[in-house]
Amino acid sequence: MTDQNLILVAQVAGGFGVKGEVRVTAWTADPMALLAYGPLLRADGSVGLTLTSGRPEKTAIVGRAKEITTKEQADALRGLKLFVPRDRLPPPEDEDEFYLTDLIGLSARDADDRVIGTVKSVPNFGAGDMLEIAPAEGGPTWYLPFTRDAVPEVRLTDGWLRAVRPPEVDERDEA
Repeated sequence: MTDQNLILVAQVAGGFGVKGEVRVTAWTADPMALLAYGPLLRADGSVGLTLTSGRPEKTAIVGRAKEITTKEQADALRGLKLFVPRDRLPPPEDEDEFYLTDLIGLSARDADDRVIGTVKSVPNFGAGDMLEIAPAEGGPTWYLPFTRDAVPEVRLTDGWLRAVRPPEVDERDEA
């Protein structure tokens, strides 16, 4: 299983109480959806946590996991990132909706329909999602904010998106 097939959905926040429950911060619209995904995986694809029950708590779920019986075991897993295979997620409800991971590998095209690169990753450094673009002609990657102004068009089925390059990237290319 490659890491492109895995979607980051949660992170262990640590133990909850003294009876072996664990708090898991969810990055899903509904934290309780974590119970439906089956075993939550580590980045390498091995089983990280199997939630057997839970209750919502703000943006987290507090519950029991097959692998945890004590608070100390739960605390030892603090910080563990949890993933699910892409095919376990429900399909987007609208044709204009997609998972950010689906953008990886798309061609980035400019206003003249010229391929200027390929989406390498979709990181979020805290100020919003960014597209890391690997230039078609080689060279260092560059970042593009994933906003309607910078990415006015996404054509998943056609394998491309429209990218409005920031001026500093154009200036660097012309130098």
